[in-house]
Amino acid sequence: MIASPKRRTPLVLATHNAGKLRELAPWVSSLGLEPHTLDEFGIPGPEETGSTLKANALLKAGHARNHCSLAVLADDSGLEVDALEGAPGVATADYAGPGARAEDNIRKLLIALAGLPSDRRTARFRCILVLWPAGRRSPFVAEGVCSGRILAAPRGTGGFGYDPVFEIPELGKSMAEIDRDLKSRYSHRGQALKALQNLLASAGWPPENGPSR
Repeated sequence: MIASPKRRTPLVLATHNAGKLRELAPWVSSLGLEPHTLDEFGIPGPEETGSTLKANALLKAGHARNHCSLAVLADDSGLEVDALEGAPGVATADYAGPGARAEDNIRKLLIALAGLPSDRRTARFRCILVLWPAGRRSPFVAEGVCSGRILAAPRGTGGFGYDPVFEIPELGKSMAEIDRDLKSRYSHRGQALKALQNLLASAGWPPENGPSR
């Protein structure tokens, strides 16, 4: 008897951020899952009203689940700068105003830190990932942190968001100067994905044969 092929469990990536999609989709595929985007289902992004990264990640996951019956993976990430008392934090994406471009956010950040020496430019990227399987009452939640410092000027052309001004001390390079594989080892999202994968392995998810679409 010929064994039937394993069916891949479909999963929706609950973000419209192209950079996040590029980083999350390969990980989803590596677990034998079938990644889909919000755009494929015509799902708009929710208004992010949470006061914490975790609250916003849960909000995004819940919003996507309300529009489809598939497993959902949501992310909320933020940049926390010590000299700015943890700002921009939950306002990271809109630091320079609603709909701000990355260049505008970086410019505002560098102005706020102008004149500060390197040892006072410490910061961290924090990522909260929420994976909510279809039919499960509660989600898996994982966190990842990448510590570094804010450069005085952008360096590198890769990555997205604040990557050009965030230096990883161990490497002496900004996130925009390293390749995808190295970034996945050091970044906050990479750390959160590792933590999430450990949680999933302990819970036996995804199933060996996921539901068909």
